Amino acid sequence: MSAHRAVGLLLGVVADGLIGEPRRAGPPRPVAALPQAADTLARRIGAAGATTVVTTGAVAVGMLVERAVGRHRLLRTLAVAAGTWSVLGGARIAADGTELARDLENGDFDTARARISTVDLRCTEDLDLPGLSRASIEVVADQTSNAVVSPLVWGAVAGLPGMLAARTVTVLGRRPGMELDIASARSADPVARRLDEIANLVPARLTATLTTAAAPVVGGSARSAWQAWRRDTAAHPSPNAGRAEAAFAGALEIRLGGRTVYPRGVAELPVLGAGRNPDAGHVTRAVELSRVVGLCTAGVSAVLAAVSGLGRRRR
Repeated sequence: MSAHRAVGLLLGVVADGLIGEPRRAGPPRPVAALPQAADTLARRIGAAGATTVVTTGAVAVGMLVERAVGRHRLLRTLAVAAGTWSVLGGARIAADGTELARDLENGDFDTARARISTVDLRCTEDLDLPGLSRASIEVVADQTSNAVVSPLVWGAVAGLPGMLAARTVTVLGRRPGMELDIASARSADPVARRLDEIANLVPARLTATLTTAAAPVVGGSARSAWQAWRRDTAAHPSPNAGRAEAAFAGALEIRLGGRTVYPRGVAELPVLGAGRNPDAGHVTRAVELSRVVGLCTAGVSAVLAAVSGLGRRRR
């Protein structure tokens, strides 16, 4: 079973890279339907209840698929590959990041502001080139952890149920309307927020580790990435947020974090990194770094799946 899971994870990563993100006119990946499903349920049973039902449903789907394929090796592999592709966000990160870098290079700041607003909750109206570049890189770093590293890690250790559950709680915890109220430090859906934090505790730190190791591949500094990660995230209010961002900042030798304006208030977040302000070129390099981290995670997850399977067999 472990070998099939490892191969399935790798095939899913390859499919994400080759197929890419479906065009707007085509059918979206299944994960795109989760926020709407949760919002529909929330009107009847509340946000916390909707999160519980949808997450439980994701686990149940994973278990049913694993039971349906039984011990058939090829079907097990294909099931894991399909599940991985359905939740993985590497292609979307690369596409969005590349478009943002192009907008910034061309001076099309209004389009860049609109793009960022679709994936991030901060106010973008007053952001200039450094501010938009900073926001773009923070989005790339954060999504690399949540939409690439997390599902692959959970898929390696817990199969389809773990992979689907981890991606579900992340999507639900960050959907529009569920954002953290900066002033009161409360979320509209505390269940989704807490599950999101738990699911990403290990992946966030693995992302920072792999970012540090991969920094030289994109002409960055592994030493600066390590220093920024260990030094600048201690004051961050979240147990996960900022880990990947700090590592990306150090790797690219730029500054991220700091004062961030949200619809519900202003967050004075710690400054991450010690370099200069970012520009469009750094956004392009962040996308390249995200790709490398994703590939490294695929390898780590495949090995983890194989090793964990051997451990189960010996027992």
